[in-house]
Amino acid sequence: MTMNTAKLRMTAAMFIFGTIGLFVRWIPMPSSVIALARGLIGTIFLLAVIAMKKEPLSRTSIQKNFRWLLISGILLGFNWILLFESYNYTSVAVSTLCYYMAPILIILISPLALQERLTMRKLLCVLASLGGMVCISGILSEGIPSAGELKGILLGLAAAVLYAAIVLCNKHIHEISAYEKTVFQLGVSALTMLPYCLFTVAPEELTFEVGPLMMLLLVGVVHTGITYYLYFGSMEFIPAQSVAVISYVDPVVAVLASVLILCEPMYLTEAVGAVLILGAAAVSELEKKE
Repeated sequence: MTMNTAKLRMTAAMFIFGTIGLFVRWIPMPSSVIALARGLIGTIFLLAVIAMKKEPLSRTSIQKNFRWLLISGILLGFNWILLFESYNYTSVAVSTLCYYMAPILIILISPLALQERLTMRKLLCVLASLGGMVCISGILSEGIPSAGELKGILLGLAAAVLYAAIVLCNKHIHEISAYEKTVFQLGVSALTMLPYCLFTVAPEELTFEVGPLMMLLLVGVVHTGITYYLYFGSMEFIPAQSVAVISYVDPVVAVLASVLILCEPMYLTEAVGAVLILGAAAVSELEKKE
């Protein structure tokens, strides 16, 4: 695979990731059920890919990393629930921007968790992101946000906290392929969501109409299985710094889809907040890659 082809495949994956909020909005089911379906369908899809490539999972690699794979898989399931639930209370754009506070949270945690130095550049990124959060909260344009809007923001930030925790867990996972790690984490997330759904979801909350079920299948196959396959399949052919840049196609597409397709309002202050948060996150990522 050439580098240009790999970049196109990764860009396609991030573009698809950026549209997941639209489809989750159109599925009239609890967030936990959507997370369960995503994890289960994604796992089956990637296992089928591995079987076709005739590259069996390495039991030794999984055993060596079992504890961190298990923890990160559990966190992944609840991370999805919080993000999907956030979509129900605020715009997809605001939820996504709150979620992309994760790189900044990692900066704040890394001096303790990873013994990394907090540089002036990183500190400025943190301050810029905090300023961006103030902007997208709506305080500057509309005053104190409503209870529902505030709940959506807090759910998005909670999802970011879990995502940051997953990234830190992944720092402890070694000598295992990206496909093996992803399949195990997706499988664990599905197994975690199954009892959670059984105890928390009432039967009347489920729908078996063709439309929602097709959307659910689409989120599992396209937004999980295919996108992970494209992403990890192209990563080894692209420089790390290019991967960091391309990854920001996801939030940009999500914000544009929120405004242009769902017609969710975005004020000037929120647009400034988007630039501050995504810009600070991108700069912090690029510093690590350098």
